[in-house]
Amino acid sequence: MEKENNIQEQISPNSNTPPPSDINGVISSIYKFFVELLEIRKDTDKKGTIEDIKGNISMKGHTAWVLVFSILIASIGLNVSSTAVVIGAMLISPLMGPILGVGLSIGINDIDTLRRSLINLGVMVGLSLLTSTLFFIFPIFQNETPEILARTAPDVRDVFIAISGGLALIIAISRRNQQTNTIAGVAIATALMPPLCTAGYGLATWNLAYFGGAMFLFTINTIFIALATFVIVKFLRFPMLKYINSAKRKRIARTASSVALLVFAGSIYMFFNLFQENQFRQNAQNFINAIKESGISIIDEDADNIKYPEKTISMVVYGNKLSEKDLELWNSKLPDYGLENTKLIVQQGVDDSDLRHEVKNLSDLYIQNQKIISSRDETVKEKEEKIKLLSEQLHKYESNQIPFVQISKEAQINYNGLSKLSYARLIETNFNSVDTIMVFNAKWHDSVPNVSNQKLLLNKWLKTRLNLDTLLLNNN
Repeated sequence: MEKENNIQEQISPNSNTPPPSDINGVISSIYKFFVELLEIRKDTDKKGTIEDIKGNISMKGHTAWVLVFSILIASIGLNVSSTAVVIGAMLISPLMGPILGVGLSIGINDIDTLRRSLINLGVMVGLSLLTSTLFFIFPIFQNETPEILARTAPDVRDVFIAISGGLALIIAISRRNQQTNTIAGVAIATALMPPLCTAGYGLATWNLAYFGGAMFLFTINTIFIALATFVIVKFLRFPMLKYINSAKRKRIARTASSVALLVFAGSIYMFFNLFQENQFRQNAQNFINAIKESGISIIDEDADNIKYPEKTISMVVYGNKLSEKDLELWNSKLPDYGLENTKLIVQQGVDDSDLRHEVKNLSDLYIQNQKIISSRDETVKEKEEKIKLLSEQLHKYESNQIPFVQISKEAQINYNGLSKLSYARLIETNFNSVDTIMVFNAKWHDSVPNVSNQKLLLNKWLKTRLNLDTLLLNNN
């Protein structure tokens, strides 16, 4: 019995550490959960996906007209700098068809679909450039708006947007039940249409820098969307197109692989260049901020002052002139900010003391003017309050007045025996309150037979006419 207890103690020690089999079971469950969570091959409709992509490649007939009008809408949105209009144009544009066709055809070795996709992609680009150029060729539509300027140069983040958008798009299309909202969202996020419209703007205004930057941005989006399509097609193991002639099949497979390799290598090269440029600009801005924090004033800051191809940073310094020692110090700090082989160009005047003195005088004059304006505002406010108080008092005074001239004329018409009428205000007090009483004095002609009756009628008429409760009428 003691032996069995000893064996049981060895099997179940006092420690809380679970057996290795339980830990393996937990890890296995977690792994199984994530596999099921991220599994996309099971719900993939390969045949339907290929048919859908091939069906949307063509840029003829209705699709061509939809493209023309969507480009026109996007151009108007860029011209008025309306993000909502640009988004609406991207929702109806059929730009994704040929791009997805390129990625799919390379992935399944379909050389005919690749040729067809490239031709329709060229037609799409040409038709888009023609439409946007014809719109922007009118001078009234050639103003540079923020929406246009935002599409004149690519950024490394555009690469990530294109990759993520392309992956989301092909995954959404490959489902048995496609998600239309996902496809529309990708069309907006990847923003293929605005760069084409901006390129048309560059052609219309003969601004080749805008044209080149916008086309570069469009090319980046196109390549990485096609590359994402190619990767997912390979991952989901779409069936390769088989040819009767084995030699032709090998040649086509070799050609498709070479094209895919070239696209992939070009994509990596473009991404690396954009990443390097973005890193250079960020480091240069950090360097400029450090200079400003040291007390050096820099004016005319602009993104064009940081030039990546020439590896130069240009600054216009205002204030105290930097000595040669200061310039050497800041040049020596360039490597600390990751700016090796970068040239610092500092522009500064020989003697700007007069300019600084003038700026100080202008600043002092501005402060004085602000004080004068503030003082005038206070004076105007006081006068307005006084005018308001006087107006209230005048209104109160006028409301207590009676139209005596009009009343006297009416009384003379109503009472022929009345020869004279006077009026005054009588103020009396009982030492507890003060009352104001209207007192009228009436004088009658001697020919009036019954003065008392006439007085009674006049008294009643005055109360009614003047809307008074109390009134004193005396006879002279």
